[in-house]
Amino acid sequence: MGKGKTDVLDIRNLGKTYGKHAALRDVTLSAEGGEVFGLLGPNGAGKTTLLRILATLLQPTAGTAAVAGHDVTREPEAVRRIIGVVNGGMGLPARLTGREVLRSFAGFYGLTRGQADRRIAELDAALDLGRTLDTRAGEYSTGMKQKVVIARAVIHDPHVLILDEAASGLDIFARRTLLDFVAAARRPGRLTLYSTHVMSEAEEVCDRVAILHEGALVTVGTIPDILARTGERNLERAFFALVRGTEARRAV
Repeated sequence: MGKGKTDVLDIRNLGKTYGKHAALRDVTLSAEGGEVFGLLGPNGAGKTTLLRILATLLQPTAGTAAVAGHDVTREPEAVRRIIGVVNGGMGLPARLTGREVLRSFAGFYGLTRGQADRRIAELDAALDLGRTLDTRAGEYSTGMKQKVVIARAVIHDPHVLILDEAASGLDIFARRTLLDFVAAARRPGRLTLYSTHVMSEAEEVCDRVAILHEGALVTVGTIPDILARTGERNLERAFFALVRGTEARRAV
């Protein structure tokens, strides 16, 4: 661990199987407070399975995972109180405005109306919520919807923010707002898990990344370290070099 940092995520020998199919295989890694940690890999690599376990939506078949010291299997309620989750398929009640959605979720986490409205004002400034706040969700574009989904996930200022392909389907303006928000949200004690298959996004916002392939962990490191190790000039090329090397070793 770096000086002054705290270990927020601790995953040891984590596995998840469905019948004979191993969605995750013996994954061990840790992440610190104060960093944006990327999970990289193609569809089917195991990223979403891992994040769903961390969000207490799936039970692991093997191994352990702890978020801020809380075991995801034994203490799911404690974990849910300190995380926020965003993925590309989350919905909003069509009849409610963005402000009504956010006030409702703020109430779930014990915020008063005044606290909720102050937090909504902060998120409006950070995410440029604009007219989403007083427009019904049924009238939203994809980008408007995702902004409110992100605001809803962080209304309680969680210790751990899980973003699973959160930029999927966003236009260039909404995507820029998301990436700027992720960068600005970095602070001591908070961990952001950023899952993507778009390597340029990871290069821009992530402090360290873990590469997953076919359910297994290929490598973990800073992007400069990974580029130096592979001799490649960008993360996408380094990713392919590492994955192909893994496949070649398995074939021997």
